[in-house]
Amino acid sequence: MKTSIRIVALGDSLTVGYMSPVTGLEWPPHQPYTRFLEEMIRDAIAKMRKDVKVEIINKGLDGDLTESMLSRFDRDVLQLKPSHVIILGGANDLGWGIPVAEIYRNLEKMYDKAIRHGIRLIACAVPSILGYDSLIPPRVRLNRMIRSYCEWKGGKYVDLFSATADVATQRLSPDCSNDGLHLNAEGYRKVAETIFKEAFIQLTNFDSGSSEEPNKS
Repeated sequence: MKTSIRIVALGDSLTVGYMSPVTGLEWPPHQPYTRFLEEMIRDAIAKMRKDVKVEIINKGLDGDLTESMLSRFDRDVLQLKPSHVIILGGANDLGWGIPVAEIYRNLEKMYDKAIRHGIRLIACAVPSILGYDSLIPPRVRLNRMIRSYCEWKGGKYVDLFSATADVATQRLSPDCSNDGLHLNAEGYRKVAETIFKEAFIQLTNFDSGSSEEPNKS
């Protein structure tokens, strides 16, 4: 019987894969992390099973806020009936000075909806920033709240902050970004690698008793 893994990635420009140009160069094409992630999952599963369909639907929107993500959650996530949802949001809210508690409430409502509808939740930490140190502490607070939710109610917490930050300064690593906010191709690949290792690596073991069974269709 054919099995399938349908993943929806919900977010802002960090999900779209937006990149700023390097000085003197034209605007580069988007490099969504979902492109890299889909390749990683397919390559890993192909070694184990040939009867699995993998599909990642990118529902990123440039400049999006968590309030807007919440308002389109039913249309862009629930109606697509995914097996998994990856939620990465909050960077723009923080840039606009929206309180951390308000951002978290929007994320929590999305997390709750996913769990209530039997969708496996992957809740991502907001990556750090470079050049605006005052915006790092609210990121740390928000990410702690996201982690606590996953520990309390379930879901996979993926620490994209640590994966893309300089350990000593907590600032976004210049190796991962051209502008200090958006990621570059290497940064988006790092995001994909981190999500794969922390949330999807177990899919390669589903034929040997893993609880992460793909949907059957």
